[in-house]
Amino acid sequence: MCTRNPVIVVHGGSGRYKEEFKEVCLLRVKEAALQGYCRVQQGGSALDMVEEASTILENDPHFNAGCGAVLNECGEVELDAIIMDGKSLDTGAVAGVRNIANPTKLARLVMEKTKHVMLSDRGASRFAKALGFPEVPMESLITERSRERWRQNLQAASTPLDSQIDHGTIGAVALDTDGNVACATSTGGLSNTLVGRIGDTPCIGSGGYADNLSGAVSTTGKGEAIMKMTLARLIVFYMERGMSPAEAADTSLQCLWTRLQSHAGVIVIDNAGDWTAKFTTENMPWAAVTAGKVYYGIALGEIRTSAIEDICQ
Repeated sequence: MCTRNPVIVVHGGSGRYKEEFKEVCLLRVKEAALQGYCRVQQGGSALDMVEEASTILENDPHFNAGCGAVLNECGEVELDAIIMDGKSLDTGAVAGVRNIANPTKLARLVMEKTKHVMLSDRGASRFAKALGFPEVPMESLITERSRERWRQNLQAASTPLDSQIDHGTIGAVALDTDGNVACATSTGGLSNTLVGRIGDTPCIGSGGYADNLSGAVSTTGKGEAIMKMTLARLIVFYMERGMSPAEAADTSLQCLWTRLQSHAGVIVIDNAGDWTAKFTTENMPWAAVTAGKVYYGIALGEIRTSAIEDICQ
């Protein structure tokens, strides 16, 4: 069997980032991509790569996932995540989970330990407890930045702050040496939403999609709009019709804007290792690692490159 050149692409969420957060968010996404790439260097699969990168960003308070997630109308953290295996189309997702620091890991257990695709809220909590999956106090997931945004939205309910200002959903797509692709996406949703609101992230074809026959996608943006377009699956559809990842992403993002006047960001990889990071917002921190190089950027049209440091021991 032909060995593929592995690739991983990671994003930290589309939106508008304050100047003081741009470089640190870009650095964290770059580090997550490097650590995810290390997994394949150690014999891991595409699933291992995306899980590793997602977990790192879930543990970073700069992002709207895990620790650092935005708060619902009651000031609580509710988390969504999905992980998908392009080889088998097996998928695991969790929605509206509480007291879980790493919902991507729990989503993978849903995929591997149950016959289901998605568990939500109380059912996901019962499942986690049954497996001995670690739970954490909700307070440990709440940052002062998220709490302040919540307070400001309560005071200005008619014109709420954009929850994607310097605070983004995270995701990863990867291709391993066996030619398998995978995706993962994780989020805290939108700030000050109704309790129980679930967005695009845990929904197959919206927050993410992976199929070895074509490629893998992770999305970021306003969940309601992304779900209406099934954005991740739409991108895969265009790749199935012969478009490159960049062409499929551009076409789909234009469809999202034309039909719903909504902005978004996506990372895409095909089964040959071609990849792209596209967004129609002001910013989206992203990084890709392949063939001895790291590619990364945060502004529209920005692509920086550097050599991979010898960290995969």
